[in-house]
Amino acid sequence: MINNYVVAGSKSWNRQVFDKTIVKYPGQWFFINSTQDLTIEQIDKINPRYIFFLHWSWQVPDELINSYECVCFHMTDVPYGRGGSPLQNLIIRGHQETKLTALRMTEEFDAGEVYCQEDLCLAGNAEEIYIRATHISAKMINYIIEYEPEPKPQTGEVTIFKRRKPAESEIPEFNSLQQLYDFIRMLDAEGYPHALIRHQGFNYKFGRASFYHDRIVADVTITPIEEIE
Repeated sequence: MINNYVVAGSKSWNRQVFDKTIVKYPGQWFFINSTQDLTIEQIDKINPRYIFFLHWSWQVPDELINSYECVCFHMTDVPYGRGGSPLQNLIIRGHQETKLTALRMTEEFDAGEVYCQEDLCLAGNAEEIYIRATHISAKMINYIIEYEPEPKPQTGEVTIFKRRKPAESEIPEFNSLQQLYDFIRMLDAEGYPHALIRHQGFNYKFGRASFYHDRIVADVTITPIEEIE
């Protein structure tokens, strides 16, 4: 019997990895990138063995979670770091590496049982890290569909991360160039509000930063404040 699988992803790199790698795995594969297509009615037509969420910013309906085996990829060694904005929360806390965790989705965010984990390096800007994580997620998907492992309960002390808000992208005062560099790079990704400074009627947004021992070199986009947000 050939199984059907669904991959949900909201970012361009999710689709690229799906088309280049995941679709070649055994089975019939379907890609979803909008909430309009992620309904119980649409999913029932596919009847997937698993639904994999590579990068999904919207709440998944409980009806879907309770009807199908939904797997998400969370960028922490859960139960440490449950919650929103895991990459940004990790970097701002000084982490240089983490665990990418494949876990079963439940009605409680990031509290589900764990299928498997892989090491994830946090070097580079946010988009580079997200792309790296997507490639690793693809390998984990291959493992899950081949072996269908029984997920295991999380163990350890629960630590909750708070989802960051766009207003928190304004650069605060730092004690070192390293801290400033980390702040800029952790927000440098498609669809994220870049690190910025507001000064005399203009926004200065920073991206593509490189850090040397005595300076940061970055692209700066300057726009009137009234045109932003």
